[in-house]
Amino acid sequence: MGDALFRWGILSTSKIGREQVLPAIARSASGVVHAIASRDPARAQAEAARFGALKSYGDYDALLADPEIDGVYLPIPTAHHAEWSIRAAQAGKHVLCEKPIALKAAEIDPIIAARDSTGCLISEAFMVAYHPQWHKVRDLIAEGAIGRLRHVTGGFSYHLTDPGNMRNKPDLGGGALPDIGVYPVVSTLLATGAEAGEVTGQVEFSPEFGTDIYARANVAFDGFNLSFYVSSQMALHQSMRFMGDAGWIDVRAPFNAVNYDYAEVVLHDQKNATQTVYRFDVNQYELQADAFVAACRGDRSNVFPLEMSKKVQQVIDGIYAAGGGR
Repeated sequence: MGDALFRWGILSTSKIGREQVLPAIARSASGVVHAIASRDPARAQAEAARFGALKSYGDYDALLADPEIDGVYLPIPTAHHAEWSIRAAQAGKHVLCEKPIALKAAEIDPIIAARDSTGCLISEAFMVAYHPQWHKVRDLIAEGAIGRLRHVTGGFSYHLTDPGNMRNKPDLGGGALPDIGVYPVVSTLLATGAEAGEVTGQVEFSPEFGTDIYARANVAFDGFNLSFYVSSQMALHQSMRFMGDAGWIDVRAPFNAVNYDYAEVVLHDQKNATQTVYRFDVNQYELQADAFVAACRGDRSNVFPLEMSKKVQQVIDGIYAAGGGR
C-alpha cells in the first residue's frame, strides 16, 4: 500500500456517509473515495460523480470483488453490520463499520475472529474516539484536575417520528439505544479507562414502531457511577459531565462537535468559581479516516478496537435486559 492514497469503497449511500464521512475522506490527507455501491445503481452513480469516485456499483459484492479497493466503509442498516463486516474482511478488505457494529455483544466474537483470521483491520466508526476533546477529558481526570471522580452524567436525544427511517424499524436494528445509547457509554470508557460493572435501567418502547424510544440507565464502575438517558422522541440535546470531589468537567458538544455546538471542554473548580475552557477546531471524521488508514498501514495503536466495541455493547445488552428485553 505504501504512501499512495488509500482507495476507499463505500457500501450504501446513507445520510451519515453522504453528509459526514465521505466529505471527510475526500478532505483527508490519506485517502480517496474510489468506488460507491448501492442497491440503486443510479444513486451509486450520482454519489460517485459527486465525490469524484472512479467507479460505481449496483451490487455490494461487486465492489468487494474489485481488486483496486483497499478498504471499505459500511454505513448500511445496522442489522447487517456484522454480516457485511465479516464478508468484506473475507474479501480481503479492511473495514470501517458504522456503529453499532453488532446488535448483541456475542455477535462481535465472529467479527474478531474474521479480523484475526484474515489479517484485515475491522474497526467500529466511533468518531468521538479520535476527537482531541476526549483526549483532554481523559488527561484532566488522570492528572487529578477534578480530584476523585465520583459520578458521570450524560444525555443524548433527538426527535424522529418518520416511520420510513431505519431508526424506527426494528428489523433494521432501529432504536435509541443502538443508535445513540452507545455514546455516553463509549465516552465514559474512553475518558476513564475503567471497566463497567452492574447495569440497571428502564426502557420504553414505541407502540407505533416497536423500537425503544427512551431509556435511562445506571452503570456501576469502581469508585464512580454513570447515569444517562437517551431518546429518539425528545428535544435535541446532548451533554456529558464528570463530577469529582475537587471539581467537574463539562463537555459542551460531546458527540456531534460543530454540528451540535462548539467543541469545548470546561473545567470547573470545587467552588464553581473558576473555569478553564479548552476549545477545539477539528473535524473528528477526518481524524477518524486518517487514523484508520494509518492503522491499515501498520500503526494500530490509535484505532478503535473491536475489544472495546464488545465492552460497549455488553452495557447496551445489560440495559435491554434490565428494561425487559429488546
